[in-house]
Amino acid sequence: MLTYPRLYGRQSARDEENRGYFYMNFGINILARAASADLRQIARTIEHAGFDSLFLPEHTHIPVHGDRHAAGSETHDRMKEMPDPYISLTAVAAVTERLLIGTGISLIAQHDPIAMAKRIATIDQISGGRFMLGVGAGWNRSEARDHGVAAHDRWSVMRENVLAMKQIWAEDQAAFSGEHVRFDRLWSWPKPFQNPHPPVIVGGEGPGVLDRVVDYGDMWGPHPVPGILERIPELQARASEAGRSTIPVTLFNVPHDPALIEDAARAGVERCVLYIYDDGPESITSQLEAHAAFISLWTQRS
Repeated sequence: MLTYPRLYGRQSARDEENRGYFYMNFGINILARAASADLRQIARTIEHAGFDSLFLPEHTHIPVHGDRHAAGSETHDRMKEMPDPYISLTAVAAVTERLLIGTGISLIAQHDPIAMAKRIATIDQISGGRFMLGVGAGWNRSEARDHGVAAHDRWSVMRENVLAMKQIWAEDQAAFSGEHVRFDRLWSWPKPFQNPHPPVIVGGEGPGVLDRVVDYGDMWGPHPVPGILERIPELQARASEAGRSTIPVTLFNVPHDPALIEDAARAGVERCVLYIYDDGPESITSQLEAHAAFISLWTQRS
């Protein structure tokens, strides 16, 4: 049985000037498959094991004649079968109590912001304020084109969709006028449980990502590519210049690398999210057990 504390910590042995403790929350990101394992049961197991969060990625579809995923055909083929993350996470919210839930990430430029504002606010209400909205422009340009979004417009549409949703969540009578999104005054309820709204995690590692995070994000959600931790001080400096407080960082799809997690904790990362491929219930269980065992070993290192 997996039983680990929700907040992990261990004493640093690498930094002689700081003999304190590094703390880290750990979450799980699952590339789920619609006809495979029961996400409700998986979520209960993850919550019981002490992980703080569960994320689901999104693809509405995979075009037959379109872009191919850089990780290869096996990963590409898995993405054909992904369920809707919002419906899935609503089911997860109904059977869990403390587990944070979120999209990791949602291709928000492919959605109508008015409809999505209501959907997300409803999930946040059902979960009692446990929802996190991870957003990104996505790698699959042909998928975006099928939704009427030109590849070069993905980032600007994403920005306006997020800002429009924030306006709907904040105002009783909301209106928005942008290049891609326009609507006159409207009423839309429910409002989110969280005030003013669920946190928006802006994913990505590209040269313009810090602009996007400071502009309309509440958190940054990069992958652990080389040099990414060194960009966190720049993010916080730019947030301060913009009159904002410290911006939390969640690191997605982290490998079993103790030094990386310790460096992430030192850099101010608040959550490391570990990845699971859904190849059936037994596969998910074995991957989850491996993740929990790794975290246990990390906490015990001297």
